[in-house]
Amino acid sequence: MAKIKVTQTKSTIDRAERQKRIMQALGLKKINQSVVHDNTPAILGMIAKVKHLITVEEA
Repeated sequence: MAKIKVTQTKSTIDRAERQKRIMQALGLKKINQSVVHDNTPAILGMIAKVKHLITVEEA
């Protein structure tokens, strides 16, 4: 399965609680922190909801 690297680029301060929970579910807590996930529909859905806070690249 393909892997994607997700990096947090903006803060979650002053964001909706739903967006904060999605960031936690992705495993992101700090700016410039990166995590690698499988390219699944569930992960892609979460990424779509917080795309303004992260950058995504293939790993």
